[in-house]
Parts: sequence; structure tokens; C-alpha cells
Amino acid sequence: MKKIVAVIFLVLMGNTCLAQPPLHCTIKTSLGDIAIELYPAKAPVTVANFMRYVHKKLYDSSSFFRVCTPANESSRTVKIEVIQGGNVPENKSLDSIKMETTLQTGLLHKNGTLSMARGGPNSAQSEFFICINDQPALDYGGKRNPDGQGFAAFGKVIKGMDVVEKIQAQKDKDQYLVKPVIIYTIVEM
Repeated sequence: MKKIVAVIFLVLMGNTCLAQPPLHCTIKTSLGDIAIELYPAKAPVTVANFMRYVHKKLYDSSSFFRVCTPANESSRTVKIEVIQGGNVPENKSLDSIKMETTLQTGLLHKNGTLSMARGGPNSAQSEFFICINDQPALDYGGKRNPDGQGFAAFGKVIKGMDVVEKIQAQKDKDQYLVKPVIIYTIVEM
């Protein structure tokens, strides 16, 4: 009887209890490894996009190339702290994706959050960033992007924030690293 009730419950709930589990990857860099967890049940389009780049090995030999720090953000009205990477050559970039806002996904820009970089809405391709400390200005309604749509969060760092902070501490000129930190590869675990 319990099994029948459970099956009926799953049918009525549309199998939401069987939501896709998180995915795990490791970003292998020249300064160490960063373990990440991705949330396909909450941000399916964004996670699928990231994983297309991973599976096609397009992130191999890309880099973390940009950092936002308290020092290099001092003149900005809305300040953030992130490291940005995934600069795939333009001729290897895949199509832009539909933006999944934090209002839609419920994934906020907290310390260690992984999110897609973008210009306008629906323009994200390969580049992503990792938050250092909480960054509510990057959420839906936040002030960092003038359109108020924020950015598409899709995962978080589960091990290796020390590597993220080491990357952020590298010498930069106008937010761009003097010596980019190589992403050797990103592998699914």
C-alpha cells in the first residue's frame, strides 16, 4: 500500500521528487584545483551550456583572465569581487543562451557562486565567474548591470576557495591579469 501511495504522489507531483541531482566538476588551473557543484534542476539551460563547453574540451587552455578586487573597483559606484574565466576563442564559441535569472532559479550570488558573464540579456556564451564574498548586486534587481536582470548563477565552489582567492590576488592592470591563470581543463567527476 505504501508503494502505491508513493507512486501516486510522484505522479501527482509531476516527478519533482526525482529532480536531476547536482553535477560535480573540477577546474584544473595552474594555481590549483577548484571543485564545483552545478544545479541542473534549478538552472538547466545554463548548466547544459557550461557542460557543452566541458564535454567538447573548449575550456582546455583557456584562463582566468579578469579579477574584480576592492582596489580595482574603488572608483565604481557598484563594487563586486569576482574572478572571471572561460575565454574561449571566438571561432570556437557556441551560440548564446537564454538567461535564467536568479529570480527564476532562486540561486543567489553568495560566496563561491559560479555564474555566467554576459553583456546584454541572452548573450552568455563561455565566460563565467566565481564570486568572492556575497554579491547581491549581481542578483536579479541588482545594480551592477544597468538592465537589472542580474546574472545567471548555476553552481558553487565546494572545495578550492583558497585557489579562487589566490587567483584574485594576482597582479592586474585595469582588472585584467598581467599573467592569466591557465585553465588546463574542466572535468566532470
